[in-house]
Amino acid sequence: MTSGRPLRIAINGYGRIGRCFLRALMESPLRERFTVVAINDPADLASIAYLTRFDSTHGRFPGNVELGDGCLLIESLPIPVFHASRPDGVPWKDLGVDILVEASGQYGHRDELNAFLVAGCARVLLSHPGHGAADVDQTVVYGFNETALSGSERIVSAASCTTNAVVPILALLDETYGLEHVLLTTFHSVMNDQPLIDGYHHSDLNRTRSAMQSMIPVATGLARGVVRLLPALEGRVEAKAIRVPVVNVSAIDLVVSLNRTVKVEDVTTLLRSAADGCGSGRMAYTAEPHASIDFNHSLHSAIIDGQQIRLSGDRLLNLLVWFDNEWGFANRMLDVAACWSDRLSS
Repeated sequence: MTSGRPLRIAINGYGRIGRCFLRALMESPLRERFTVVAINDPADLASIAYLTRFDSTHGRFPGNVELGDGCLLIESLPIPVFHASRPDGVPWKDLGVDILVEASGQYGHRDELNAFLVAGCARVLLSHPGHGAADVDQTVVYGFNETALSGSERIVSAASCTTNAVVPILALLDETYGLEHVLLTTFHSVMNDQPLIDGYHHSDLNRTRSAMQSMIPVATGLARGVVRLLPALEGRVEAKAIRVPVVNVSAIDLVVSLNRTVKVEDVTTLLRSAADGCGSGRMAYTAEPHASIDFNHSLHSAIIDGQQIRLSGDRLLNLLVWFDNEWGFANRMLDVAACWSDRLSS
Protein backbone atom coordinates (compact mmCIF):
# COMPACT_ATOMS: atom_id res chain seq x y z
CA MET A 1 0.00 0.00 0.00
CA THR A 2 0.98 3.65 -0.48
CA SER A 3 0.84 5.89 2.59
CA GLY A 4 -1.30 3.31 4.39
CA ARG A 5 -4.10 3.33 1.81
CA PRO A 6 -5.10 0.73 -0.78
CA LEU A 7 -3.16 1.04 -4.03
CA ARG A 8 -5.25 2.59 -6.82
CA ILE A 9 -5.22 0.35 -9.90
CA ALA A 10 -6.56 1.07 -13.39
CA ILE A 11 -6.84 -1.34 -16.33
CA ASN A 12 -6.14 -0.23 -19.90
CA GLY A 13 -7.40 -2.88 -22.32
CA TYR A 14 -10.20 -5.11 -21.04
CA GLY A 15 -9.73 -8.22 -23.15
CA ARG A 16 -8.77 -11.68 -21.95
CA ILE A 17 -5.96 -10.61 -19.61
CA GLY A 18 -7.63 -7.38 -18.47
CA ARG A 19 -10.79 -9.22 -17.44
CA CYS A 20 -8.81 -12.06 -15.86
CA PHE A 21 -6.76 -9.54 -13.88
CA LEU A 22 -9.88 -7.93 -12.43
CA ARG A 23 -11.38 -11.32 -11.62
CA ALA A 24 -8.10 -12.60 -10.13
CA LEU A 25 -8.08 -9.56 -7.87
CA MET A 26 -11.66 -10.20 -6.80
CA GLU A 27 -10.88 -13.87 -6.03
CA SER A 28 -7.63 -13.13 -4.20
CA PRO A 29 -6.95 -12.34 -0.54
CA LEU A 30 -4.92 -9.44 -1.97
CA ARG A 31 -8.14 -7.65 -2.91
CA GLU A 32 -8.11 -5.59 0.31
CA ARG A 33 -4.81 -4.04 -0.77
CA PHE A 34 -6.14 -2.57 -4.04
CA THR A 35 -8.90 -0.35 -5.35
CA VAL A 36 -9.77 -0.52 -9.06
CA VAL A 37 -10.51 3.05 -10.07
CA ALA A 38 -10.94 2.81 -13.86
CA ILE A 39 -11.21 0.57 -16.90
CA ASN A 40 -10.45 1.86 -20.39
CA ASP A 41 -11.53 -0.15 -23.43
CA PRO A 42 -13.17 0.73 -26.77
CA ALA A 43 -16.01 -1.78 -26.25
CA ASP A 44 -19.42 -0.47 -25.20
CA LEU A 45 -20.30 -0.59 -21.53
CA ALA A 46 -23.08 -3.17 -21.87
CA SER A 47 -20.72 -5.61 -23.59
CA ILE A 48 -18.05 -4.98 -20.97
CA ALA A 49 -20.51 -5.76 -18.19
CA TYR A 50 -21.80 -8.87 -19.96
CA LEU A 51 -18.34 -10.34 -20.62
CA THR A 52 -17.38 -9.62 -17.03
CA ARG A 53 -20.37 -11.59 -15.76
CA PHE A 54 -20.09 -14.53 -18.16
CA ASP A 55 -16.90 -16.19 -19.36
CA SER A 56 -16.86 -19.31 -21.52
CA THR A 57 -13.45 -20.35 -20.16
CA HIS A 58 -13.53 -19.47 -16.47
CA GLY A 59 -17.28 -19.50 -15.75
CA ARG A 60 -19.46 -16.91 -14.09
CA PHE A 61 -17.93 -13.98 -12.23
CA PRO A 62 -17.86 -14.79 -8.49
CA GLY A 63 -19.79 -11.71 -7.47
CA ASN A 64 -22.51 -9.30 -8.46
CA VAL A 65 -21.87 -7.25 -11.63
CA GLU A 66 -24.28 -4.53 -12.76
CA LEU A 67 -24.37 -1.61 -15.15
CA GLY A 68 -24.07 1.83 -13.62
CA ASP A 69 -24.05 5.30 -15.11
CA GLY A 70 -20.79 5.18 -17.05
CA CYS A 71 -19.40 2.55 -14.74
CA LEU A 72 -19.36 -1.10 -13.75
CA LEU A 73 -20.81 -1.87 -10.36
CA ILE A 74 -18.85 -4.75 -8.80
CA GLU A 75 -20.51 -5.73 -5.53
CA SER A 76 -22.14 -2.26 -5.68
CA LEU A 77 -18.75 -0.54 -5.88
CA PRO A 78 -18.47 1.68 -8.99
CA ILE A 79 -15.57 1.35 -11.43
CA PRO A 80 -15.65 4.19 -14.01
CA VAL A 81 -15.35 2.94 -17.61
CA PHE A 82 -13.76 5.01 -20.38
CA HIS A 83 -13.48 4.39 -24.12
CA ALA A 84 -10.44 6.45 -25.09
CA SER A 85 -8.17 5.46 -27.97
CA ARG A 86 -5.15 7.45 -26.75
CA PRO A 87 -3.23 7.43 -23.44
CA ASP A 88 -4.16 11.07 -22.82
CA GLY A 89 -7.86 10.40 -23.37
CA VAL A 90 -8.51 9.33 -19.77
CA PRO A 91 -8.12 11.64 -16.72
CA TRP A 92 -5.61 9.30 -15.07
CA LYS A 93 -4.19 12.05 -12.86
CA ASP A 94 -7.60 13.03 -11.52
CA LEU A 95 -8.22 9.33 -10.76
CA GLY A 96 -5.00 9.12 -8.75
CA VAL A 97 -3.77 6.00 -10.53
CA ASP A 98 -0.84 4.41 -8.68
CA ILE A 99 -0.39 1.54 -11.17
CA LEU A 100 -1.90 1.28 -14.63
CA VAL A 101 -2.22 -2.33 -15.80
CA GLU A 102 -1.56 -2.01 -19.53
CA ALA A 103 -3.31 -5.10 -20.93
CA SER A 104 -4.23 -3.89 -24.42
CA GLY A 105 -0.96 -5.06 -25.94
CA GLN A 106 -0.91 -1.96 -28.15
CA TYR A 107 1.93 -0.14 -26.40
CA GLY A 108 5.43 -1.54 -26.15
CA HIS A 109 7.95 1.19 -26.95
CA ARG A 110 9.20 3.47 -24.20
CA ASP A 111 7.84 6.64 -25.76
CA GLU A 112 4.39 5.05 -26.08
CA LEU A 113 4.42 3.94 -22.46
CA ASN A 114 5.74 7.28 -21.26
CA ALA A 115 2.57 8.81 -22.67
CA PHE A 116 0.63 7.17 -19.83
CA LEU A 117 3.04 8.65 -17.30
CA VAL A 118 2.75 12.09 -18.85
CA ALA A 119 -1.05 11.73 -18.77
CA GLY A 120 -0.97 11.19 -15.01
CA CYS A 121 -0.39 7.51 -14.23
CA ALA A 122 2.27 7.11 -11.57
CA ARG A 123 3.43 3.71 -12.88
CA VAL A 124 2.69 1.21 -15.64
CA LEU A 125 2.63 -2.58 -15.33
CA LEU A 126 2.77 -4.33 -18.72
CA SER A 127 1.04 -7.62 -19.54
CA HIS A 128 3.73 -8.39 -22.12
CA PRO A 129 7.52 -8.03 -22.36
CA GLY A 130 7.55 -4.73 -24.22
CA HIS A 131 9.51 -4.37 -27.44
CA GLY A 132 12.90 -4.52 -25.74
CA ALA A 133 14.65 -4.52 -22.38
CA ALA A 134 15.36 -0.79 -22.70
CA ASP A 135 11.64 -0.03 -23.00
CA VAL A 136 10.98 -1.02 -19.37
CA ASP A 137 12.72 -0.32 -16.07
CA GLN A 138 12.45 -3.92 -14.93
CA THR A 139 11.11 -7.24 -16.21
CA VAL A 140 9.76 -9.32 -13.34
CA VAL A 141 8.95 -13.02 -13.23
CA TYR A 142 7.35 -13.48 -9.85
CA GLY A 143 9.04 -16.27 -7.94
CA PHE A 144 12.32 -15.65 -9.74
CA ASN A 145 13.45 -12.03 -9.52
CA GLU A 146 10.75 -9.94 -7.86
CA THR A 147 13.30 -8.92 -5.20
CA ALA A 148 14.91 -6.77 -7.91
CA LEU A 149 12.04 -4.29 -7.57
CA SER A 150 13.14 -1.22 -5.65
CA GLY A 151 9.98 0.90 -5.86
CA SER A 152 11.69 3.56 -7.97
CA GLU A 153 10.57 1.97 -11.28
CA ARG A 154 8.00 3.71 -13.45
CA ILE A 155 7.49 1.00 -16.10
CA VAL A 156 7.60 -2.70 -15.20
CA SER A 157 6.87 -5.73 -17.37
CA ALA A 158 5.44 -8.96 -15.95
CA ALA A 159 7.08 -10.70 -18.94
CA SER A 160 4.80 -13.27 -20.62
CA CYS A 161 2.88 -16.38 -19.61
CA THR A 162 5.47 -18.61 -21.28
CA THR A 163 8.42 -16.81 -19.70
CA ASN A 164 6.80 -17.09 -16.27
CA ALA A 165 6.31 -20.80 -16.85
CA VAL A 166 9.82 -21.69 -17.97
CA VAL A 167 12.39 -19.26 -16.53
CA PRO A 168 12.27 -20.48 -12.89
CA ILE A 169 12.66 -24.08 -14.11
CA LEU A 170 15.58 -23.23 -16.38
CA ALA A 171 17.24 -21.26 -13.59
CA LEU A 172 16.91 -24.24 -11.25
CA LEU A 173 18.31 -26.69 -13.81
CA ASP A 174 21.18 -24.36 -14.66
CA GLU A 175 22.08 -23.82 -11.03
CA THR A 176 21.94 -27.55 -10.26
CA TYR A 177 23.34 -29.21 -13.38
CA GLY A 178 24.45 -26.46 -15.76
CA LEU A 179 22.73 -25.90 -19.10
CA GLU A 180 24.56 -26.29 -22.38
CA HIS A 181 21.69 -25.74 -24.82
CA VAL A 182 17.93 -25.17 -24.54
CA LEU A 183 15.15 -25.85 -27.06
CA LEU A 184 11.61 -24.77 -26.19
CA THR A 185 8.42 -25.63 -28.07
CA THR A 186 5.24 -23.99 -26.83
CA PHE A 187 1.87 -25.55 -27.62
CA HIS A 188 -0.29 -22.49 -27.06
CA SER A 189 -4.06 -22.21 -27.04
CA VAL A 190 -5.70 -20.06 -29.70
CA MET A 191 -5.64 -16.28 -29.36
CA ASN A 192 -7.74 -13.43 -30.71
CA ASP A 193 -5.21 -12.57 -33.42
CA GLN A 194 -6.41 -15.71 -35.27
CA PRO A 195 -9.62 -16.09 -37.30
CA LEU A 196 -12.20 -18.83 -36.78
CA ILE A 197 -12.12 -19.50 -40.53
CA ASP A 198 -9.46 -18.63 -43.10
CA GLY A 199 -9.41 -14.89 -43.73
CA TYR A 200 -7.31 -11.76 -44.24
CA HIS A 201 -6.73 -11.41 -40.54
CA HIS A 202 -3.00 -10.87 -40.05
CA SER A 203 0.19 -9.95 -41.89
CA ASP A 204 1.66 -13.25 -40.66
CA LEU A 205 0.22 -15.63 -43.25
CA ASN A 206 0.16 -18.48 -40.74
CA ARG A 207 -2.34 -16.47 -38.75
CA THR A 208 -4.71 -16.16 -41.69
CA ARG A 209 -5.64 -19.82 -41.21
CA SER A 210 -8.57 -21.12 -39.21
CA ALA A 211 -7.63 -21.30 -35.54
CA MET A 212 -9.97 -24.16 -34.74
CA GLN A 213 -9.11 -26.50 -37.60
CA SER A 214 -5.33 -26.79 -37.47
CA MET A 215 -2.21 -26.69 -35.40
CA ILE A 216 -0.44 -23.57 -36.65
CA PRO A 217 3.21 -22.56 -36.21
CA VAL A 218 3.63 -18.89 -35.26
CA ALA A 219 6.55 -16.64 -34.41
CA THR A 220 7.58 -16.34 -30.77
CA GLY A 221 9.86 -14.09 -28.77
CA LEU A 222 10.24 -16.63 -25.96
CA ALA A 223 13.97 -17.16 -26.53
CA ARG A 224 14.61 -13.40 -26.22
CA GLY A 225 12.45 -13.30 -23.11
CA VAL A 226 14.42 -16.10 -21.49
CA VAL A 227 17.77 -14.49 -22.27
CA ARG A 228 16.59 -11.13 -20.91
CA LEU A 229 16.19 -12.80 -17.52
CA LEU A 230 18.95 -15.42 -17.84
CA PRO A 231 21.63 -13.58 -19.82
CA ALA A 232 24.19 -16.35 -19.24
CA LEU A 233 22.18 -18.42 -21.74
CA GLU A 234 22.74 -15.93 -24.57
CA GLY A 235 23.24 -17.84 -27.84
CA ARG A 236 22.13 -21.14 -26.34
CA VAL A 237 18.34 -20.85 -26.38
CA GLU A 238 15.98 -21.42 -29.30
CA ALA A 239 12.20 -21.49 -29.25
CA LYS A 240 9.23 -22.11 -31.50
CA ALA A 241 5.48 -21.96 -30.93
CA ILE A 242 2.51 -23.85 -32.30
CA ARG A 243 -1.04 -22.64 -31.74
CA VAL A 244 -3.38 -25.57 -31.03
CA PRO A 245 -7.20 -25.59 -31.29
CA VAL A 246 -8.09 -25.36 -27.60
CA VAL A 247 -9.44 -22.20 -25.97
CA ASN A 248 -7.15 -22.20 -22.93
CA VAL A 249 -4.23 -23.95 -21.19
CA SER A 250 -0.88 -24.31 -22.91
CA ALA A 251 2.22 -26.46 -22.54
CA ILE A 252 5.95 -26.14 -23.10
CA ASP A 253 7.98 -29.08 -24.37
CA LEU A 254 11.36 -28.34 -22.82
CA VAL A 255 14.54 -30.00 -24.12
CA VAL A 256 17.86 -29.18 -22.43
CA SER A 257 21.35 -30.59 -22.73
CA LEU A 258 23.03 -30.64 -19.33
CA ASN A 259 26.65 -30.17 -18.34
CA ARG A 260 26.44 -33.05 -15.86
CA THR A 261 25.20 -36.61 -16.08
CA VAL A 262 21.89 -37.18 -14.31
CA LYS A 263 19.29 -39.82 -13.60
CA VAL A 264 15.54 -39.40 -14.03
CA GLU A 265 15.10 -40.08 -10.32
CA ASP A 266 17.43 -37.21 -9.42
CA VAL A 267 15.62 -34.75 -11.70
CA THR A 268 12.26 -35.88 -10.37
CA THR A 269 13.36 -35.33 -6.78
CA LEU A 270 14.79 -31.91 -7.62
CA LEU A 271 11.64 -30.68 -9.37
CA ARG A 272 9.25 -32.13 -6.82
CA SER A 273 11.21 -30.55 -3.96
CA ALA A 274 11.34 -27.19 -5.75
CA ALA A 275 7.58 -27.26 -6.32
CA ASP A 276 6.91 -28.22 -2.70
CA GLY A 277 9.08 -25.33 -1.55
CA CYS A 278 7.38 -22.71 -3.72
CA GLY A 279 4.75 -20.35 -2.47
CA SER A 280 1.20 -20.82 -3.67
CA GLY A 281 0.72 -20.25 -7.36
CA ARG A 282 4.28 -20.40 -8.62
CA MET A 283 5.34 -23.95 -9.47
CA ALA A 284 3.53 -27.25 -8.99
CA TYR A 285 4.39 -30.89 -9.66
CA THR A 286 2.01 -33.70 -10.56
CA ALA A 287 2.59 -37.42 -10.97
CA GLU A 288 -0.94 -38.17 -12.18
CA PRO A 289 -2.03 -38.64 -15.81
CA HIS A 290 -3.45 -35.39 -17.18
CA ALA A 291 -5.07 -33.65 -20.13
CA SER A 292 -4.77 -29.91 -20.62
CA ILE A 293 -8.33 -29.18 -19.44
CA ASP A 294 -7.31 -30.31 -15.95
CA PHE A 295 -5.34 -27.08 -15.55
CA ASN A 296 -8.05 -24.65 -16.61
CA HIS A 297 -8.26 -21.86 -13.99
CA SER A 298 -5.02 -23.03 -12.38
CA LEU A 299 -3.24 -20.10 -10.75
CA HIS A 300 0.20 -21.74 -11.04
CA SER A 301 2.82 -20.31 -13.36
CA ALA A 302 3.92 -23.85 -14.22
CA ILE A 303 2.85 -27.41 -13.48
CA ILE A 304 5.58 -29.98 -14.11
CA ASP A 305 4.20 -33.26 -15.47
CA GLY A 306 6.11 -35.95 -13.59
CA GLN A 307 4.82 -38.68 -15.91
CA GLN A 308 6.48 -37.01 -18.91
CA ILE A 309 10.07 -36.63 -17.65
CA ARG A 310 12.39 -38.22 -20.20
CA LEU A 311 16.16 -38.63 -20.45
CA SER A 312 18.04 -39.55 -23.65
CA GLY A 313 21.44 -40.83 -22.65
CA ASP A 314 22.42 -39.21 -19.38
CA ARG A 315 22.47 -35.49 -20.32
CA LEU A 316 19.59 -34.78 -22.73
CA LEU A 317 16.55 -33.97 -20.58
CA ASN A 318 12.97 -33.50 -21.76
CA LEU A 319 10.18 -32.02 -19.60
CA LEU A 320 6.52 -31.17 -20.19
CA VAL A 321 5.28 -28.06 -18.39
CA TRP A 322 1.59 -27.13 -18.29
CA PHE A 323 0.20 -23.66 -17.55
CA ASP A 324 -3.06 -21.74 -17.78
CA ASN A 325 -1.88 -18.95 -20.04
CA GLU A 326 -4.69 -16.63 -18.93
CA TRP A 327 -5.40 -17.28 -15.28
CA GLY A 328 -1.91 -18.17 -14.13
CA PHE A 329 -0.42 -15.10 -15.80
CA ALA A 330 -3.14 -12.75 -14.50
CA ASN A 331 -2.38 -13.96 -10.99
CA ARG A 332 1.35 -13.38 -11.48
CA MET A 333 0.60 -9.83 -12.62
CA LEU A 334 -1.35 -9.36 -9.41
CA ASP A 335 1.59 -10.74 -7.41
CA VAL A 336 3.97 -8.32 -9.13
CA ALA A 337 1.63 -5.41 -8.40
CA ALA A 338 1.51 -6.44 -4.72
CA CYS A 339 5.28 -6.81 -4.53
CA TRP A 340 5.73 -3.42 -6.16
CA SER A 341 3.31 -1.85 -3.69
CA ASP A 342 5.35 -3.31 -0.81
CA ARG A 343 8.43 -1.51 -2.13
CA LEU A 344 6.50 1.74 -2.40
CA SER A 345 5.42 1.60 1.24
CA SER A 346 8.76 0.47 2.67
